[in-house]
Amino acid sequence: MKIVKMSVMFGVAFAMCICGCAVTPEKPVEKITLESEANEAIALMKTKDPSIQTFFDKSYGYAVLPKVFKGAFIAGFAYGRGEVYEQGAKVGYCNMKQATGGLSIGGEFYREIIFFRAKEDMDKFRKGEYTFAAQVTGVAVCWGAAAKADYKDGMAVFIATNVGAMVDASLGGQKFNYEQKVILKKVQ
Repeated sequence: MKIVKMSVMFGVAFAMCICGCAVTPEKPVEKITLESEANEAIALMKTKDPSIQTFFDKSYGYAVLPKVFKGAFIAGFAYGRGEVYEQGAKVGYCNMKQATGGLSIGGEFYREIIFFRAKEDMDKFRKGEYTFAAQVTGVAVCWGAAAKADYKDGMAVFIATNVGAMVDASLGGQKFNYEQKVILKKVQ
């Protein structure tokens, strides 16, 4: 009975994440908070592995998801929201949703940065054409890891675990949504 209740609880939480989370933060304070968290995630990854700077320098663009929550009890889910940069300038927002099935239990928070090698790769991301299983494509950020990493299908993914514990032997995929940043012009 406990297993059924926990599965239902995770299912409800997953449905809320999938249906109820906007890509672009709605309130100005949420945008400021997200920008601060994204800058913190970048600084942390550069501190953990200075060789990641090469990806910031050579990539056409990147997406920073500073807080991704992943939870599972048999079925799993993950959700995170972030900022998207093109040629070093913030151009929009993204969110990531992930569903998994298999042997999984626990929860964790992590940070994720996805680098796009070329404009074409970033355009695929903007159109929502990127779906992949992070379990097999992410590189854990530690000293020197970025120096050995390379792009796969036009992107390179780096993950830094924040807190949590998880046992995960599951299959699933991440799906991304993108929204362009709205630039307001002053009326004169």
